[in-house]
Amino acid sequence: METFNHYSKTQNIFRILLGCLLLFTGIGHLSFVRTDFLAQVPEWVPIEDGLVVLLSGIAEISIGLSLIFLKRYRVAVGWVAAIFFVAIFPGNYAQYTNKVDAFGLNSDGLRLTRLFLHPLLVIWPLWSCGSWSGVFGKKGTSQ
Repeated sequence: METFNHYSKTQNIFRILLGCLLLFTGIGHLSFVRTDFLAQVPEWVPIEDGLVVLLSGIAEISIGLSLIFLKRYRVAVGWVAAIFFVAIFPGNYAQYTNKVDAFGLNSDGLRLTRLFLHPLLVIWPLWSCGSWSGVFGKKGTSQ
């Protein structure tokens, strides 16, 4: 895989910010907002809710730390983060369809807004890590 040597300061700031947010959220999965995350696990998931929350928290912590510290692998980490955000979308959708109040989302309007903002979570790591152009960009060019 081609290595890109140039990332804008803005991309780096947003990459680190996303890493910190994932780290914070992952810690929340394991502690202070565990109940809210339990309420998001869709009924059709064949794994016990508590285990889903635990595993997703560990994944978020791992991805967050990787975004912050694994600069050499940022293109791959960006793809992993984007795929993770796609994978957790059913939880947000379940919160909307089941009308579950959690994280201050106590109305259908707020829960629906969150669904429409979710694609930004997929785009964010792809852009801030240079992942999209790292795979699909023109050969021999950097960002």
